[in-house]
Amino acid sequence: MQEQPPDGVFHSKKTKEPKRNNTFTRLASLCLVGVLVFVLGVGVGGGRITFGIANPSVPKNLPADLDYSSIEQLYDSLKKEYDGQLDAQKLLDGMKAGLASAAGDPYTVYLNAEEAKKFQEQLSGTFSGIGAELGQDDQNNLVIVSPIDGFPAQKAGLRPQDIIISINGESTVGMSIDQAVSKIRGPKDTEVELKVLRSKQEDLTFKITRADITIPSVKSEILEGNVGYLQISQFGEDTEDLAAAAAKDFKQKGVKAVVLDLRGNPGGLLDASIAVASLWLPKGDTVLQQKRGDKVTDTAHAFGGSVLRGIPTAVLINEGSASASEIVAGALKDHGAAKLFGVKTYGKGSVQELKKFAGGSELKVTVARWYTPNGQNIDKTGISPDTEIKMTDEDYKAKRDPQKDAALQSLR
Repeated sequence: MQEQPPDGVFHSKKTKEPKRNNTFTRLASLCLVGVLVFVLGVGVGGGRITFGIANPSVPKNLPADLDYSSIEQLYDSLKKEYDGQLDAQKLLDGMKAGLASAAGDPYTVYLNAEEAKKFQEQLSGTFSGIGAELGQDDQNNLVIVSPIDGFPAQKAGLRPQDIIISINGESTVGMSIDQAVSKIRGPKDTEVELKVLRSKQEDLTFKITRADITIPSVKSEILEGNVGYLQISQFGEDTEDLAAAAAKDFKQKGVKAVVLDLRGNPGGLLDASIAVASLWLPKGDTVLQQKRGDKVTDTAHAFGGSVLRGIPTAVLINEGSASASEIVAGALKDHGAAKLFGVKTYGKGSVQELKKFAGGSELKVTVARWYTPNGQNIDKTGISPDTEIKMTDEDYKAKRDPQKDAALQSLR
């Protein structure tokens, strides 16, 4: 499960030839989250990251350096008084994590070397866990953003917006996303117990066996009526190439329409989201803007190709569609390239950048807010579908998909 929030979009560390001139690829670090998005074995919100924003000037209300004398006093007291064993590296990591946490932003997080390694594994689509992503609601509850289709969390019955009450019997009150991730992740074939609150009224307990999870981010097929179906589970390192190959196949086979399924997609790499939007949008169309305050710091444009331009398209979204998924859905909607079906998306409108440090640790820091081509920031509000269709308990149990059915009906 992606045990982190959809992390905004992250700038990719891989820049592909002169295919596009994209200032978002300047930095070489890697992304729903959130996509964070550590999969309780998957990792993506969260979104789910952007790398490479120009460094802003230091805010005028902050000193050039912090006064660490009080920290040294605290450290001296701990050494002298604490009845137990202290670990110097853990103390340092704790201070760094606390400093990042004090920013008050759930997406600004310090990752120690082990956490950073797991995060990178998640972006590559290979990890160990239960296959779902964690987020945080406006009351700081830990929630399931999206269980990944076909993996332990989804098979066990977890759903988007389930509130996690406890992990292996331990209350999640006051627990950070990172802490929850570390408790839910674990070796293959071991079990984790999650107690959740569904629809704020039903207590449910799930015992889930962890698994090694490798997910190609894109699946495609041609449905009845010669309709191309493109499902993207996260925007990872393989997404651009796989989506382009699927689009080329659709074009060669003369599909009459396309369904792009972004449900449960927590986000991922910014470059990948721009590449997917570019399958429909002509070169130069705005995909998103990034702002710090009222100042535009970057604009991402479609880079050409637009293999699927002009082909009737329906995009499936739900409450588990976050970050980079929202970038694609918002861009296609604003440019009139597609209609959206399903329910309102998660609402992750901030941008993160990864800063690497010696020893393998990293800082994931919010550097900007992103806006759709029409100038909307969707943070905490999400993107509403053109046609709202909800999934009922009966639909889940009977494995019906009225959202997909409605999209296909509109295209046929």
